[in-house]
Amino acid sequence: MADTPDFERSLSELESLVERLERGDLPLEDALKTFERGVELTRHCQNSLKAAQQKVEILLKRGGQSGIESFAAPDEGAGQA
Repeated sequence: MADTPDFERSLSELESLVERLERGDLPLEDALKTFERGVELTRHCQNSLKAAQQKVEILLKRGGQSGIESFAAPDEGAGQA
């Protein structure tokens, strides 16, 4: 997905959103939109971390063997409306 932000950008945006929400000065509607975006970013970050963990596990299982084994990345769209 070319339009999906990478992990670092997602995490940075999520941190910024948390700071905005913690200030407590957003109108309710803006706070809800900010929270919703935060949930989307959290899901993206969790999926990215899960994919990275799977890659590491595959590499560790292979030991010193050369080459990379493919794996099925988690479905980032699962559970979203």
